[in-house]
Amino acid sequence: MDTPQSATTTHTPSLSPFARALLAGAVAGLTVDLTLFPLDTLKTRLQSSSGLLRSGGFRNLYRGIGSVFLGSAPGAALFFVSYESVKSSSIIHQHVGDRDSGAASMIAGAVGEVAACTVRVPVEVVKQRAQAMVHTGVEGSKKGSSSLAAVKYVIGLGKDRGVTGVWRELYRGYGITIMREIPFTIIQFPLWEGLKRWVVEWRDGARSGRRATGAEGAVCGSVAGGVAAALTTPLDVLKTRVMLSEKSISVAAMLGKIIREEGPRRLLSGIGPRVMWISAGGAVFLGAYTGAANALSEL
Repeated sequence: MDTPQSATTTHTPSLSPFARALLAGAVAGLTVDLTLFPLDTLKTRLQSSSGLLRSGGFRNLYRGIGSVFLGSAPGAALFFVSYESVKSSSIIHQHVGDRDSGAASMIAGAVGEVAACTVRVPVEVVKQRAQAMVHTGVEGSKKGSSSLAAVKYVIGLGKDRGVTGVWRELYRGYGITIMREIPFTIIQFPLWEGLKRWVVEWRDGARSGRRATGAEGAVCGSVAGGVAAALTTPLDVLKTRVMLSEKSISVAAMLGKIIREEGPRRLLSGIGPRVMWISAGGAVFLGAYTGAANALSEL
């Protein structure tokens, strides 16, 4: 007579950590961008040199959403694959120790952002031009601009600038984006990981070994995102202005121009929508990632 095995065997996840990070990251990226796109549009228009009303005001807040479908899932997936891979690497184990330490989260987050920005920056260039209705070739038309119009405009620049010129245009602001994202991430992710550990320890004790739930990941993500967003708003303003500039301009030149012509306080423009958007985004993004990763670990 065969002995039943179900009572003695343990469940072994069929998905690798790489696959879980890839799928959970893609789910989280699409979820947050589709949900919170209107707030992102308002933030972009507030930071535009044209101001909120001339950039479209409160109309057509989903303008530019087409770019999200192409870049959101790959960018988020690439971030979390890189993030989890670095945290699990032998280098982290040898030189940092605990993969869940603040230092490990900072290093992994920085590497993840550099990788993700290879996808994210071209998408941001197209999206923000459509949102602010500038430099898309259809300014002033009744239909306004769109992601497709922005793409056509950038590609059309190749007639005068060549392939290299188009490439530079698509990656305009890459440096300042990295300058913004790395400080943001090294604030957000160690804080998120630390808050999750604190919540689990408070709930189940320090030795429980359990993971944070999706809801707990969401609350911790909201707090961490809001703090990081507030502290990095000046870098976000610089990034937006560099990307929306009609001609290529260095970060230092743009910073000097803003301070000279508009005053230092302009570097905090859009801080309200940015903190609201990223606090909500942190809840949706990191909550969705935590929940998806937990669910996929059971497959």
